[in-house]
Amino acid sequence: MSYSEEDYLMLSGIQHFAFCRRQWALIHIEQQWEENLRTMDGIILHEHVHNPEFHEKRGDTIITRAMAVSSSELGLAGECDAVEFHRNSKGISIFGMEGKYIVIPVEYKRGSPKEDDCDVLQLTAQALCLEDMLCCEISYGYLYYGETRHRLKVQFDSSLKERTRKIITEMHQLYQSRHTPKVKRTKSCNACSLKHICLPELDKTPKASAYLQKILHQEDNLP
Repeated sequence: MSYSEEDYLMLSGIQHFAFCRRQWALIHIEQQWEENLRTMDGIILHEHVHNPEFHEKRGDTIITRAMAVSSSELGLAGECDAVEFHRNSKGISIFGMEGKYIVIPVEYKRGSPKEDDCDVLQLTAQALCLEDMLCCEISYGYLYYGETRHRLKVQFDSSLKERTRKIITEMHQLYQSRHTPKVKRTKSCNACSLKHICLPELDKTPKASAYLQKILHQEDNLP
């Protein structure tokens, strides 16, 4: 299957989707957004990274910032914070560059490594887009965390890539249905930038019909 450009979804949305399908729908379907300290920290961090005119060469490595990527097969488009091209005889030829290179995406995140795999899935989606664009196989990438100032290597095995593809398919299905799902409140809701819009506590509010039945039941039991 191949998607037309007007049906492309934001690549960065896979992180929201994996974290909470309702959050993703509020942002990408209902176009709602709200900044908090966490999102502002992330924006500041990415401002230092996202410079599409920046190209750096370190020995046999070329680093490109804010590289635009897309995939008609996945129906995704977005940017990679950084893509490193490491010169290697087992790599691929890149237009305008001498020799052959292996391709390594690098995603920058605030804070420290998370317990969930939202960041891993986003990085994997970037790798899949790069594979589609460059006709190559990407075996690993890196997540860089601002708090720890440390890189975490992510291996893109076949199971991780397949899981990422299935999630992207689910994103398209939900977007096409224009449905914002309900979710159960968890401790993760406390850190959500959309908690005041989402108002998950309203899910616990009794329905009007249940309230009326309760009142009538109380009246029937009056002496």
